[in-house]
Amino acid sequence: MYQYNEVDQALVDQRVEQFRDQTRRFLAGELPEDEFLALRLMNGLYVQRHAPMLRVAGPYGMYNSEQLRKLAHIARTYDRGYGHFTTRTNIQFNWPELAQVPDILAELASVQMHAIQTSGNCIRNTTTDQFAGVIADEIEDPRPYCEIIRQWSSLHPEFAYLPRKFKIAISAGPNDRAATQVHDIGLHIVRNDAGEVGFEVLVGGGLGRTPVIGQQIRPFLQKEDLLSYLEAIIRVYNLNGRRDNKYKARIKILVQAMGIDAFRELVDAEWEQIRDTDLKLPLSEIERVKAFFKPFDYDTSAAADTSLEQHLAEDNDFRVWFERNTVEHKVPGYRITYVCLKPYLKPAGDITAEQLDLVADLADRYSFGEVRATHNQNLVLADVKQSELYAVWQILAANNLARPNIGTLTDMTVCPGGDFCALANAKTLGIADQINMKFENMDYVHDLGEIKLNMSGCINACSHHHVGHIGILGVDKKGEDWYQITLGGDDGSEAALGKVIGKSVAADDVADTLEKVLQVYVDQRIEGERFIDTFRRIGIEPFKEHVYAVAN
Repeated sequence: MYQYNEVDQALVDQRVEQFRDQTRRFLAGELPEDEFLALRLMNGLYVQRHAPMLRVAGPYGMYNSEQLRKLAHIARTYDRGYGHFTTRTNIQFNWPELAQVPDILAELASVQMHAIQTSGNCIRNTTTDQFAGVIADEIEDPRPYCEIIRQWSSLHPEFAYLPRKFKIAISAGPNDRAATQVHDIGLHIVRNDAGEVGFEVLVGGGLGRTPVIGQQIRPFLQKEDLLSYLEAIIRVYNLNGRRDNKYKARIKILVQAMGIDAFRELVDAEWEQIRDTDLKLPLSEIERVKAFFKPFDYDTSAAADTSLEQHLAEDNDFRVWFERNTVEHKVPGYRITYVCLKPYLKPAGDITAEQLDLVADLADRYSFGEVRATHNQNLVLADVKQSELYAVWQILAANNLARPNIGTLTDMTVCPGGDFCALANAKTLGIADQINMKFENMDYVHDLGEIKLNMSGCINACSHHHVGHIGILGVDKKGEDWYQITLGGDDGSEAALGKVIGKSVAADDVADTLEKVLQVYVDQRIEGERFIDTFRRIGIEPFKEHVYAVAN
């Protein structure tokens, strides 16, 4: 995991003191609200429905145990005892007092954390695969490149006021677990015909009001050209993106309006001007950053332990959890282990201060002191010995962190919705509870298999409902909450936007409608098919006919 140097620490400390003075002047009436708005957004501070909300950066999803304990302390001291993990692998606090936010930022800086560029029209947190560095199918660990991008983009003076927010994601293998195709820039680590490792570059993806799948702008980019090419893309966007209408200001609108070929020409012309400058990335710098992510000193005898097989044979609950909530590690004798933040009738992504402390303890004891956040609001202990899985499961289960539902219907990705967010059109948390109660039978949920259910409280799509196998969007109809349902979306390697099944349904009918959708799948699937496979084979019409025929 990357460790700050003196320059990194000084930058973050100085930013804390700058914001402390800005906050003091605002509260004293010396700084107008419209001027303070831009300053607070630069430091991750929003004004939500009930209170300020502080978004803390979790660079490419990586946290260490010391940082988790600090987050637990902040939750207890400055908030209401919990935090909320987001789809950009950040953590949010929903109840801080404005006057205390500089103190929170100072606490964060003491453990090499900050809230810089977690909001505003700038380059946001770069995200990647939660299994980076520990999964066998990747070409190369993407985290060093995420860190290189973070250092380049942090407080980049030219890109502090882009037309709109800007998001980058990196994937490194055939299975895209970072939703790269719905980002402003998506990077795929690939190997060319000569055996060289570099990047396929996609541009112009995004969700929100105008969902778009990104397009390839360059099939292969040498590693040394990574920063110069990114800079060229964002310069072209910064100069040509719309600023007269925030709904048409994202790079996806520019690429769609110009066409990918014309956009590529502008980027290539700009790139030619800067590619041989100090933006060229030397191999020595890549190797320097890679050193922070070198493999741990794994126990070579771990695979010889046979206790796992005994526990799997003797304890069915453990076996179910093992099958659902762990993933094969590239090192024999180890297992990638989920910490489920989707317990029954609790908001998705929420974690208490006590649970943060507990996960920190588990990381120290069982996973080299590191934890990862996923873009669908769970946590991962990436390096657990298989001989220690039973002990880890027992602790997680005793603390409501082991629900065996990863990748299933009830592993919902859900934004806070109208209960918290001032932008939301409808509430989401009660609908998630309704779905959980309707599909409480885990045997049935497991039989349904892999299903991505994403629910957003408004068209901004913070929970990526467009690319859920099943998507739910909250809409307002004359002051009442209604919900539009889409089917067939996907954020993986075969990314697709979901299709609206029909007219929206009332709040009380959401779970019943899902039951009808799932009945079509159960009736129509062939052996081994996931929900998304069946949808792609039969199309939307059988689902639409059954849902609305039954409704009528």
